[in-house]
Amino acid sequence: MSANARLADLGITLPEPAKAVANYVGFVRTGNLLHISGQLSNDASGGLKGTVGVDVTQDQAVEGARLCGINLLAQMSAALDGDLDRVVRVVKLGGFVQAGPEFTAVPAVINGCSDLMVEVFGEAGRHARAAVGVYKLPLGFAVEVDAVVEVK
Repeated sequence: MSANARLADLGITLPEPAKAVANYVGFVRTGNLLHISGQLSNDASGGLKGTVGVDVTQDQAVEGARLCGINLLAQMSAALDGDLDRVVRVVKLGGFVQAGPEFTAVPAVINGCSDLMVEVFGEAGRHARAAVGVYKLPLGFAVEVDAVVEVK
């Protein structure tokens, strides 16, 4: 089954890729690697903002990480002229969670994005990963994830 068909089965419609808010671009392709800038837990409704473990629950943050994954997929799609089947492998995700002082389940939050990559790409979606709790993220969003993807 194609990646786009899997997205349809999951009921996911990719949004327009987020525009850069500073002096960078959404993605850069070099050779067969696609580097995607950090994507926030943002959507048309305003997304998920706040501090996990303070005013955002772990379950909400997992959904926020899934939003980051959807936004990563939108950037991939833009870079690949809409053909997500050109993804050979999700190589690495870098996950960041705006975490409160007592919140330690950062890896569980980033699973929201990791699980989506496997749902869409199967075994090719399994990846290396970092999951880091941070004091603040851009614009107050709760989660941010960047990616390196091998493409053809």
